[in-house]
Amino acid sequence: MSVSEANVSVIILMAPPTGQTISQTTGTSTADAETYADFNWDELGFDIVPTDYMYVMKSSEGESFTQGNVTPFGNIEMSPYAGILNYGQGLIEGLKAYRKEDGRVLLFRPEQNAQRLKIGAERMCMSSPSVEQFVEAVKQTVRANKHWVPPQGKGSLYVRPLLIGSGPVLGLCPAPEYTFLVYASPVGNYHKGPLNLVVEDKLHRATPGGTGDIKTVANYSPVCKALTEARAKGFSDVLFLDAVTKKYIEEVSTCNIFIVKDDVISTPATVGTILPGMTRKSIIEIALDFGYQVEERTIPMEDLLEADEVFCTGTAVVVSPVGCITYQDKRVEYKTGAETVSQKLYVMLTGIQTGRIEDKLGWTVEVV
Repeated sequence: MSVSEANVSVIILMAPPTGQTISQTTGTSTADAETYADFNWDELGFDIVPTDYMYVMKSSEGESFTQGNVTPFGNIEMSPYAGILNYGQGLIEGLKAYRKEDGRVLLFRPEQNAQRLKIGAERMCMSSPSVEQFVEAVKQTVRANKHWVPPQGKGSLYVRPLLIGSGPVLGLCPAPEYTFLVYASPVGNYHKGPLNLVVEDKLHRATPGGTGDIKTVANYSPVCKALTEARAKGFSDVLFLDAVTKKYIEEVSTCNIFIVKDDVISTPATVGTILPGMTRKSIIEIALDFGYQVEERTIPMEDLLEADEVFCTGTAVVVSPVGCITYQDKRVEYKTGAETVSQKLYVMLTGIQTGRIEDKLGWTVEVV
């Protein structure tokens, strides 16, 4: 009996739909009052809050992805031989849906996430949806869960596209089938207050020639040891160094990093071990438009320790100021607050994302 004929399966556990009711909100300027899930938005954190629907699309060996569909959020079933379970053949993306003041919902540069997924899929020998399929899947997922997009100022709807090798394999090879899932969860702030980072100089997030520049699922669990140990000591996150010389900064565990010195903004160049973040890209473009000098380069520890200001960027963290960094028992503090470069960039970015500031760059996409 072949692997494909084996009558075996494994359940990937996901929380079932909440079944929460919908309530009316007030104070919007739309003709029809928007509806929201019955949820205390003031208590929203960055935790799992299952929504009602997800999007599923599949691709068989040698074939393109076919039209997917929205289904009730729930468990999925696959063979224990699945490529994702045995060899980690999977990619994730992350983007958000934002509520405008008038109740309408915006996505922020979803085509950029789609392009990054395609690049990652090529590196991992995976089939991938087209840019159009990706964007449409995200739109349908958000539209189906629109009542879970928090009111403006209360958070956002985090959208997680997931591409996995769902087909069965025994030897190491690309899976014969791929599943593209999109699900969502309302979220608040990932971090509260300025970050307190510690530099990790023994464990490494990525190595040259590896997969540090794509969002493969295998990039993330290896940082958990350093992150867990850091949080146990009171740090909020970990900053990793390059794996070759241990002299240059690379990334925090789930986000990019920037330094500011004398109005020059610098960030590690994406040379194979750095993830080209969507927020990173947008912040660079906004900073250039503001007239700042922006450098993408290798950044030695000495430059980090002498910086005036440090901040991190990412879909989850948005633009988060760094209050202090500890390196080999030396603690360095940085500027934070209303007059900083990072705050100026944060206000512009989030203003565009939520429709408070006119989008002259064509970055937002309305979900209708």
